[in-house]
Amino acid sequence: MKETIYNLLTQQGDMTWQQITMHILVSAVIGLLIFISYVISHKGTIYSKKFGVTLIVLTVMTGTVMTVIGNNIALSLGMVGALSIVRFRTAIKDSRDTVYIFWTIIVGICCGVGDYLVAAVGSSAIFLIFLIVGAIRSDNRMLLIIRAKRSRCENIESQVFRYFGTGAVLRVKNTTEENAEYIYELSRKILGKVQKQHPALTDDFYNLGQIESVNIVAQSDEIYN
Repeated sequence: MKETIYNLLTQQGDMTWQQITMHILVSAVIGLLIFISYVISHKGTIYSKKFGVTLIVLTVMTGTVMTVIGNNIALSLGMVGALSIVRFRTAIKDSRDTVYIFWTIIVGICCGVGDYLVAAVGSSAIFLIFLIVGAIRSDNRMLLIIRAKRSRCENIESQVFRYFGTGAVLRVKNTTEENAEYIYELSRKILGKVQKQHPALTDDFYNLGQIESVNIVAQSDEIYN
């Protein structure tokens, strides 16, 4: 019994140099596919070239680790223990980035154990999903921020509705005894249409009187998160 347990804990898979090279090469190729998917689906301010390169490296690293572990249970348990003490504090700017991190790890595991078909088919399916529905613009939302005296509230609301109609969604209204702040969310398309009709859009608001500031800000997923 003891000998059986010892053999189970110390057994190692005999791998040739060709197999090791194939594991790492396939990991790198699919990692490049993941990088291409990231470039396509991330447009705007949240795109990070460094993160894209990291995806390729992480895929190869995971594949390499799995190749080293093989079917050695003792080594795999030690690796899990070592990785469990690592703490990553890098902020994730976009929820999709988490998916890409898991994608690279899963592909690395599959390639490290030689399941190339699973890695290829799964990655192809995920790539198509991101290609169809993942290319979401992150800079399509705009914010119209108006600060003024509280006595101008009714005039501001009337003018915003007259210019934007229901296209401007009131997200925040802060008021004090003397001042008021409005934050409207609208699409870039609607803003562009109104600006064509009213080139001096900000000046029109200042003409209401007692307006402290009028700001138009591009809102992205990075701000949202």
